[in-house]
Amino acid sequence: MIRELDNVVLNADLPKLGLKRGDVGTVVLVHPAGGYEVEFITLGGETLAVVSLSAQQVRPVGRREIAQARAV
Repeated sequence: MIRELDNVVLNADLPKLGLKRGDVGTVVLVHPAGGYEVEFITLGGETLAVVSLSAQQVRPVGRREIAQARAV
């Protein structure tokens, strides 16, 4: 179950927002009807996007995964 403030992984590219599959974001709101409001930030703390996503567009972070950096 994904909750507010959980980190999640994007399941698909969102080219209009400059986001790619595998990007990690933080859930800032769980929508009562389903889906999430997710914030994506740079490692320097700059917000890139806050976007509403369906449950199919994100997944929980796995315990045995490692983050990877990329330039935006």
